[in-house]
Amino acid sequence: MTPGLEDLGSLMGMEPKKPTDNKKRGYDGNIVVVKVRTEKRRGKLVTIAWGFESKPKELDALLAICKKTLGAGGQVVDNSLEIQGDHVERMKQLLKAEGWAVHGSKT
Repeated sequence: MTPGLEDLGSLMGMEPKKPTDNKKRGYDGNIVVVKVRTEKRRGKLVTIAWGFESKPKELDALLAICKKTLGAGGQVVDNSLEIQGDHVERMKQLLKAEGWAVHGSKT
């Protein structure tokens, strides 16, 4: 039986580095820091979370969780989530619970 590539590192004495935290990582392996803010659109508030480096399916799943938890409509636009209404603090808590690093919040 021949060893695979994952065994090659251990044969050479190089163990792969495992991330020590549970934060979501972008395409380049760095921790993604998501920002959340509100904007006024047509006289109504919209909460926007941007800075994601994710696949569309992952963002669609996250949007479904946000819409269900926050009880509001929303959409994915250009790697950002737009949720109807002012939900900044609740959105930050929700994103942290899902494993995203959020700008402006502790830890």
